[in-house]
Amino acid sequence: MPPLSAELFDYTLPAHLVAQTPAARRDQSRLLVVDRATRTFTHHTFADLPQFLRAGDTLFRNNASVLPARLHARRPTGGQVECFLLRPAEGHAGQTWRCLIKPGKKLPVGATFVEPSGAFSAETTGREPDGSALVRFTTPGGEPVTALANRLGEVPLPPYILRPDAAPSSPLSSATATPPTLDRERYQTVYANPARQVAVAAPTAGLHFTPELLATLSSQGVHHADLTLHVGLGTFKPITTDTIEAHGIHRELYEIPVATQRALFPPLTGRRIAVGTTSVRTIEDFLTTHSSPLDHPLLAEAGIFIYPPRPFRGIDALITNFHQPRSTLLCLVAAFLAPGSTDGIAWLHTIYAEAIARDYRFFSYGDAMLIL
Repeated sequence: MPPLSAELFDYTLPAHLVAQTPAARRDQSRLLVVDRATRTFTHHTFADLPQFLRAGDTLFRNNASVLPARLHARRPTGGQVECFLLRPAEGHAGQTWRCLIKPGKKLPVGATFVEPSGAFSAETTGREPDGSALVRFTTPGGEPVTALANRLGEVPLPPYILRPDAAPSSPLSSATATPPTLDRERYQTVYANPARQVAVAAPTAGLHFTPELLATLSSQGVHHADLTLHVGLGTFKPITTDTIEAHGIHRELYEIPVATQRALFPPLTGRRIAVGTTSVRTIEDFLTTHSSPLDHPLLAEAGIFIYPPRPFRGIDALITNFHQPRSTLLCLVAAFLAPGSTDGIAWLHTIYAEAIARDYRFFSYGDAMLIL
């Protein structure tokens, strides 16, 4: 099979369809339901989800919690600094983190910056090949960096969500106002585990669920199984190579409890339904090397790149949002529409054209799609 051109996963999206704010109520976002058996699609709201699920089905959910990872500080000269927390640095004390810092050229190794109120001081102690920096934080009383972020940090919204309250050093520009407190609530799933605050981007397919909707699903016999994928910024990295195969896929840590592992294998009582591409990536990576559940929780790293004509081992249905052009997530959805073939690429364009014509809202705060 010849390489797949990246142009196959491109499309034009009117700017006004990029959702800037969440729906007034989570489950009132729209839901495009795609039936692969009949190659048809119908239009609903997310609150209609229970009518498409049945007793015995299991929802596999990424319970990662989003860290308010964007911190602001100043250099000794007074210049502004934006420090974006990625994850604790391996092999260092807990106060050293891998970060993206701006302006990077003015913050070489040895450079320092401080939060104006004295909440922290920081020093750049190293540089990584991927462009990130090692930053050592000093806080009064040794306050952990995660606690500091929860107290002072801003929600790390994707760059296509524009906020007027963004700091001048931020690439974000002005648009309709949304209170930061609302973003803190709505850019987080209702089932996010505070003990799993390991994501710098929300697993957005889960943003549509409400406690009431989850209760309704549970009452009709739909189960859930949680896993954790440490969502990184690589999820937003566009494909810039000429072919899909040449793209260097990002890697992300994941955790799968024993009960969730067991739910992936027979005897199955219903369909395995992934809530979001992060859940798909976790499950499919796990099943590439494991043919049965383990007797202990698994911590591993996903380096899998899913694109047509890849088959799927552990997913029978998928809930997902609408994704950016030339993204690895778009490739995954195209593969799932027609596992084992490349037919899903053309069908994906048909479905997206329908969503655009019907004014669906796209990306993180946008509408959803259920693929059965």
